[in-house]
Amino acid sequence: MSVFPATAAAKAKERRASEAAPRPGSRNQRAAYWFIAPLGIGFALFYFWPLLQTFYFSFTEFGAFGGHTFIGTDNYARVIQDVTVWQALVNTLIYSVIGLTALPIAIVVASLLNRRGLRGVSVYRALYFVPFVTLPVAVGLVWNWLYNGDFGLLNEVLGWFGVDRHSWVSDPSTAVYAIGTVMVWSTTGYYLIIFMAGIKGIPQDYYEAAELDGAGALRRFFTITLPLLSPTLFFASIICMINSLQTFDLIYIMMGEKNPAIGDTQSVVGLFYTWAFIENAQGAAAALAFLLMVVIAALTYLQFRLQKRWVHYA
Repeated sequence: MSVFPATAAAKAKERRASEAAPRPGSRNQRAAYWFIAPLGIGFALFYFWPLLQTFYFSFTEFGAFGGHTFIGTDNYARVIQDVTVWQALVNTLIYSVIGLTALPIAIVVASLLNRRGLRGVSVYRALYFVPFVTLPVAVGLVWNWLYNGDFGLLNEVLGWFGVDRHSWVSDPSTAVYAIGTVMVWSTTGYYLIIFMAGIKGIPQDYYEAAELDGAGALRRFFTITLPLLSPTLFFASIICMINSLQTFDLIYIMMGEKNPAIGDTQSVVGLFYTWAFIENAQGAAAALAFLLMVVIAALTYLQFRLQKRWVHYA
């Protein structure tokens, strides 16, 4: 017999009521599935299914008039043995490293624009963001004119300081870095917006306390802004790396098809375009695309592993 009969009876009554009532959550779960269904169906149709098709086609060879036959791993052997693939992979990695330099530039500019009392912040923000929303075709054409070896504005300015004219995009030793510079210029505004939002989320109490303790602007930047901005920086670094590894349109516009330095600037996606739509080697192109996806996944996984050492979540 229970020492507290009233309490025991109340608990028994609650237990019977809970068993008789319909399980909570089943209806809510069905509603949740309906809400995520559009996104899930879209992901399955436009991402997962093409991924499976690409993986299947990477083991096939397409005929000149359509149709395909299964050839095993021959396409992957071609990808691994082709020298142009490794050159394109090196170029792509160089673009990724250069593209990552947009992040520190954006952080510094975002910190300067977040100063208290600064006027015209929205104007500066819009000016930095305009290159990102400009079509890559327009960006490539404008920068081709700036880089032109005969009448380019860059050579005109450098000529004032006694620097000889140079064909920046046609020279294999400078073409990759010239294109990488344009990538940084056109994407800095996007990361600037992200970092400005991240800095806005840092409590001002930290800065006020550090200022009372005598910390200068540079000290506050390295001890408060950077550590608390590390989650935002981690997100931006992943986006920047993936976008850099997939770069194509800007290179295609700036290099054209008859540029002597095209082999030294071609990215993996550019080589995929050549194989799939010019050489009619869709199977090998599918294998190349799938291997690029594996490289992106591996580097992303590595970033997630390393973020535990430098990302600080408040």
